[in-house]
Formats: sequence, structure tokens, C-alpha cells
Amino acid sequence: MQYAAKTLERAERALRCSPFLPRLFIQMGQRSVSILDIAQQAGIEQQFTPAPLSLLAAESSLDWLLQVGLLRREVDGQGLTDRFRLTPLGQQVLLRVQTGTDSDSQDTWAGVSWGDRLQNTLTRWLH
Repeated sequence: MQYAAKTLERAERALRCSPFLPRLFIQMGQRSVSILDIAQQAGIEQQFTPAPLSLLAAESSLDWLLQVGLLRREVDGQGLTDRFRLTPLGQQVLLRVQTGTDSDSQDTWAGVSWGDRLQNTLTRWLH
């Protein structure tokens, strides 16, 4: 699927600026992941986050990635669940970001500048 260059840039910036480690997105590309596996100490233990995130902070960050189009919520017979997966856009952006990096790295995404963080914050705030 073809996406506009601006869509890919915004999505890549949102992914890199998120408080999550690459391992989370790799897992989301293979299976759905519960927010309970991401928040608090569980996120550190599973190497999804470098520091504990409150449930509210994790949900807020995941919500932004939903709005950008990187993630989708799983749905069951009763409606939305607390589980998330990558969208086709998310899979494409993850491949772009992984190129030339160690996908299991415990470091945050390479190449995130203060300008990227500021632009992501402004876009998120204005959205």
C-alpha cells in the first residue's frame, strides 16, 4: 500500500518519539499486546519500555499512535479490547525504522532529535 510522504514522516516521527522500545512494536507486528503487558513494571520486564509508565501514560501514548495510524485496537465479540496490533502503515514504518538498527536494542530509537520531539509534541497537541 502506498502512503503519502508526509504520512510516513509523521508516523515515523511518532514511533521514534514514543516512550516504547523496538521490541514492543516487533511483538505487535506478530501478535496483539495487552496494555497491562506494557504499563508499569511489566513493560520493563518484557523490554517494552525503558522506564515504568503509568497505565494512563501508556494509554495516552498508545492513543496517539492509534490516531497517527500506526496501531489498531483488537476487537472481540463484545467490542474493543485492551490489546493493540500494528496496522499495515505501522508495519511499513517499523521496517523503515529498523533498517540499519539493531531491532532488539534497549536504547531508544536512533536519530531522534529535539526538533523531532518538538514537532511531534506540537502535532500531537494541535491534533
